[in-house]
Amino acid sequence: MQKGRDKGFREKSKTFVGEGSGPLSGGKKRIALPLVIAVLVIALDQWSKLWIRGNLMPGDSLTIIGRLSLTHIRNTGSAFGLLANQTFLSIIIILVSLLIIVLFLHYLFQATSLGIVSAGLILGGAVGNLIDRLRLGYVTDFIDVRLWADFHWPAFNFADAAITVGIFTFIYSLYLSGLFRKVYEHDRKIKN
Repeated sequence: MQKGRDKGFREKSKTFVGEGSGPLSGGKKRIALPLVIAVLVIALDQWSKLWIRGNLMPGDSLTIIGRLSLTHIRNTGSAFGLLANQTFLSIIIILVSLLIIVLFLHYLFQATSLGIVSAGLILGGAVGNLIDRLRLGYVTDFIDVRLWADFHWPAFNFADAAITVGIFTFIYSLYLSGLFRKVYEHDRKIKN
């Protein structure tokens, strides 16, 4: 059953990624689709951050519904406030991540449509936060979720959400491609 599902998935992804016809067939689709997704993520991210900076002072909060608020936070660190006040290091990490994404898109010939979409989400999120770091020296975070009592998930923005969804989607695409199973089988052969 698993082999049939994997074969169907590979066939669908081949027609989407590299063996179809049309204006975006082959390698062009592998670059065009993530770029379109990245531009959409960047536009939504930058527009939302601009709105927050224009309508809420740092530290101000606006309750949307129940446990969801918009809270203007200036994050000088990376994800979840790690590496606070390390702007140069954060920029280097983002640039290295962008290089890895570009190399993935260029050299990974067996990429699936899900993997390509995830690359676009990660690329858009990384560039969205990089724009803030280069322009402002910090990232504007504003989505504030109170999980229970006074415990708040660290504030985030649309770029952070795109990166997170992109990473989980990419891992899932690797699972669907059978990569984890192949690695497991390869390790078993080596041990025996």
